Amino acid sequence: MLNIDLHCHSTVSDGVLTPAQLVERAHRRGVRVLALTDHDDVAGLEEASHAAAEKNITFINGVEISVTWRGRTIHILGLNVDPEYKPLFNGLQAIRDGRTQRAHTIAAELEKIGIRNSFEGAFAHVGERGLIGRTHFARFLIEKGYAKDMKTVFKKYLVKGKPGYAHHEWAQLSEVIDWITGSGGKAVIAHPARYNLGKNVLLDLLDEFCTLGGAGIEVVSASHTQEQVDIFANHARARALLVSCGSDFHGPGESFYDLGQLPDLPGGCIPVWHDWKLSFPL
Repeated sequence: MLNIDLHCHSTVSDGVLTPAQLVERAHRRGVRVLALTDHDDVAGLEEASHAAAEKNITFINGVEISVTWRGRTIHILGLNVDPEYKPLFNGLQAIRDGRTQRAHTIAAELEKIGIRNSFEGAFAHVGERGLIGRTHFARFLIEKGYAKDMKTVFKKYLVKGKPGYAHHEWAQLSEVIDWITGSGGKAVIAHPARYNLGKNVLLDLLDEFCTLGGAGIEVVSASHTQEQVDIFANHARARALLVSCGSDFHGPGESFYDLGQLPDLPGGCIPVWHDWKLSFPL
């Protein structure tokens, strides 16, 4: 199978490698097609694109956008987007402004249980763009000994019902799909198993996503067991959704899958890249 990774992060959002360093690592690990999908920001795409051209990697402009749907946070990938498309560009700016507000709320919640200066501690891990997210708080909490690793710190502190959780209203699903498709890209639901929606709510999400013009679903993900891969592949086949794959790589030692490590897509599915003009056969 083509070595392809359509979900990873750089220092522009909450990764630990710069866009160029990320591309270099992908090259060393045999990736042929790479999408950079930083959270709510497209500022790293130009640097990554230049680095990919030097390494003969086909580069895909991407972004991972925060969405509020029925009171839940879900993430939608935009693949093959035009980063200069004004509604997308302006919408992402508005979301980033909200991230700082949420970070102060997280810090206030952690303060209630005696964890002080977490905003400053998290911000020390933020990249040059100043975008702050839960992963930066997680790194601070690990650094201070409150948890041993990413999985543990999220489970203990940063998810709903835990002391570092902060609800926030992101963009609406309909507008995000419009931004992506209007820019010429394809909207893909990222790591759907992570949302723990339950069967009926998941079906509602998929139905609404398709009705609004969503194109695909991330089937192969570091967040998915093999059983979940098969489940989401069946959903994709049933709805004629395209399927995608991504490591959700943030940095060495932090991610379950490294770049270039993804298993094959299940059979009988149509890859999201099926109609992309790649420079080599699929």
